[in-house]
Amino acid sequence: MPTEIYVALIGLGGSAFGSLVGVLASAKLTNYRIEQLEKKVDKHNTVIERTYKIEETQAVMQEQIRVANHRIEDLEREG
Repeated sequence: MPTEIYVALIGLGGSAFGSLVGVLASAKLTNYRIEQLEKKVDKHNTVIERTYKIEETQAVMQEQIRVANHRIEDLEREG
């Protein structure tokens, strides 16, 4: 085989190897970034859940305060 064919085959192999390495590196970076975004989303979701629970507790406490205030008013009227 002529030398040009060897050179072309070596060039083809190098290009294929370089492309493969580039694709693998890009996929690895993409997976890393997706994992980081998933962590942020999970963190955000836990904040939302905790906020919802706090709001529920606050509503219950406000109702208890209203009931206590009405009871105090009733006791003051009786006295």
